[in-house]
Amino acid sequence: MTTVITGASRGIGAALAAQYRAAGEEVIGTARGAGAEAKLDVTDPQSHAAFAATLKGRPLDLLICNAGVYLDKGDDLQSGFGAELWAQSFATNVTGVFLTVQSLLDNLRAAAGAKIAIIASQMGSQTKAPGGSYIYRASKAAAINLGRNLAVDLKSDGIAVGIYHPGWVQTDMGGASGDITAQASAQGLAERIAALDLSHSGAFETWDGRAHPF
Repeated sequence: MTTVITGASRGIGAALAAQYRAAGEEVIGTARGAGAEAKLDVTDPQSHAAFAATLKGRPLDLLICNAGVYLDKGDDLQSGFGAELWAQSFATNVTGVFLTVQSLLDNLRAAAGAKIAIIASQMGSQTKAPGGSYIYRASKAAAINLGRNLAVDLKSDGIAVGIYHPGWVQTDMGGASGDITAQASAQGLAERIAALDLSHSGAFETWDGRAHPF
């Protein structure tokens, strides 16, 4: 099985890469920084084209769209949440997911029973709206919606789409107070992805197997 994981240089992405490699799977982990195993800036169409060219003709069994940013953490309503933060956040958390799927669609179609996993967040759920973090919440809500619509359009290709809340994870983004380690999150996510099929494509689930309201 061949798996591509975006944002795999640290945090949940790195833990997922380790999880699948330990299971003997071929993993291609992408990141935008220097020294990345496979370079991909999910906000850049040219970067997508270059990365896709390296996989031309290869079936892709699993695509995990994990790359994400949380740029408005701690911003206040009076003076924060600048327009550039909105643009950068949506470019990574929403457009980046779409461009990754679009650029690797031929590879996914070439594999029997391919899967796409979108790492979203319960912060994008309309049932979790305590205020603040407007940009991050809005971008993750859009990512959930994107996954739901991709599930409809890709069903005829036999490609299942899962949308996941990874938990409050102890990473640079989640902070040291997170509930679970990146390794625990990755293990749970891998179990959810293994169980994913067309019968519940488009579902939004937590890392530990609970259905999450949209």
